[in-house]
Order: sequence, then structure tokens, then C-alpha cells
Amino acid sequence: MNPEINIIIPLYNEEKVFPILKKRIIELLDKSKFSIIVILVDDGSTDGTSLLMRELSKEDERFSSVILSRNFGHQSALTAAMTLVNASEAVMIIDGDLQDPPELLEDLFILYKEGYDVVYAVRESRKEGFFKVIFYKLFYRILQKIASIDIPLDSGDFSLLSRRVVDIINTMPEESRYLRGMRSWIGFKQIGFKYSRPDRQAGKTQYTLRQLLKLAMNGIFNFSEFPIKFITFLGASTMSVSIIYFLITLVKKFTIGYVPDGFTAIIFLIILFGGVQLISIGIIGEYLIRVFFQVKKRPLFIIKEFIIDKKDIKNNDFNSKQF
Repeated sequence: MNPEINIIIPLYNEEKVFPILKKRIIELLDKSKFSIIVILVDDGSTDGTSLLMRELSKEDERFSSVILSRNFGHQSALTAAMTLVNASEAVMIIDGDLQDPPELLEDLFILYKEGYDVVYAVRESRKEGFFKVIFYKLFYRILQKIASIDIPLDSGDFSLLSRRVVDIINTMPEESRYLRGMRSWIGFKQIGFKYSRPDRQAGKTQYTLRQLLKLAMNGIFNFSEFPIKFITFLGASTMSVSIIYFLITLVKKFTIGYVPDGFTAIIFLIILFGGVQLISIGIIGEYLIRVFFQVKKRPLFIIKEFIIDKKDIKNNDFNSKQF
């Protein structure tokens, strides 16, 4: 019989926090009235994370572990876990650093039972660096303004999804994945649940600035037409500035007989149009590179090893998840 709920947890170099994660998840499983299977995904860790996962899965049948062949990234690791869910009811997504408290499962499930297919956690406050908090807040508000769909403010991947939402996400073939945008695009009834995001329990964040920027770019370019339309606006604005500059030059020539030095005018125009062209090429390039990687149809992840009770996952073709 399939469990009611799956909890999926992506891990990357979380050896220090793993004992705390293990303790809190086991306490949750022991106290919960639900039947729960936890799916752990190692995203190519270089420390002892995968070894700890193996040991836990062999000790406790409520834990299944999936080892990826290399580091594919947080969103791909989540995708790997989502393709293996076997819950009859819902799937909870949390991060392994315990900034997403697993103990909120009961609260999220209550809202799910009220008819919501997506219950997403909203960060009312967060214990992180000042500039990081400001960056996140600014990004979410910019994205909400320019996105073609309604993406909730201050909500990450921490959520409880109905099984049918997970099944739909699994049919979406995006290579540059932004799961919080994908779940919003699907629709159905969705609701936010406010919580205070604690600091990570141990170790240091594995999300680099480069990875955060990549995730932000995926959100913007995958769910907004604004960047490509901005090129038209930029071109029109540049042309307007040039026309105004030209008219001012003519007025000065015929009224006071003064014309700006030719060298200065040329430098101004070169910088202006050169900058506009480079920005435009860069924006178009962001779209093209996503098309380039998408048409290759490479797998989003490759599974190196299962430490899992395969008979409990009846409806999945394992080979198709690896290639």
C-alpha cells in the first residue's frame, strides 16, 4: 500500500547538518498519524552525505535514498525526487538545512484537506544576512511585477503539493527549471502559509551567489515576456534621445550659431548605440541559450544508485529516470 505522504529532501554536502535532520525527521515520522516515506536525494556531494544517507536507508525502511551521478543543481535534484514519489495524497518539499521546518507538515496538510492543491510556505521573516534578505525581497517583487503569471511573494520551494500537481510537473520538460514558477503556472487552488524562516542548523549554505543569480534568471526569462519587450522599449527610447539631441543641435546652429564639437557627438552616439546593441544581444542570448539546451533533450539528472525498496514504488519505470 502506498504511503499517504512523501517528504522529498535534496542534499548537497550536508554532512554536518545530517544528524540533526535525521533526528527531527524521525521524530516527525514517529509522532505523525500519517503514513510517510521520505525520499532523500544526494546531488553529487563530495563529503560524507551519501554515506550517511545509505546508512539511514538501510536502518529505517521509511527512508529511500537516491544518489545522482554528479551535481546537477538543486532544481534538478528536486525533479529527480518528484519523479519517484509514490504518495497517494501529497508531497512535501523541504531543504536539508532545516530552514524549512519539517514539523509544519501537519499545518500544511490541514490546508491541503480544505481543498488546496498547492500549499506554499511564505517567509514572513528570515534569519540571514541583511543584503541577502534585501536581494530576495527585491527579486520577488520585481518578478511579480513582470511575470506573466502570479508568482507569490517570498515563497520558495518549501511547499505541500497534491499528487496530481506533482504528476503534472513531472510532464513539464523544462531544462532551465524554476519549480516555484512551474507550480504557480499549473493553477488549481493555491494558498500561502506564513512562517518565520530560521537559520540553518549547521554548516554553511551550499547555494553560491552564481547559483542564486542563475535561479533568478530562470525565474525571469522563463515566466516573463518583459526582457524581450524591453529591447523594443530600449530601441525606441534610444531613437527618441537621438532625435531630441539632433533637434537641439539644429536649434543651436540656427539661433546662436553653435554646434557641438563633431568628435564629442560621434563618441556620444557610439557609446549610446553600442550599449543598446550589447544589452539587446545579451537579452536575446539569454532566451537563445535556453532554447539551445532545451533542444538537446539531455536528461535533467542521472541516477547513479538507489537505496530504496523498489516494490513500494509500483508506478515508476526506474530506467526512464536514469536516461
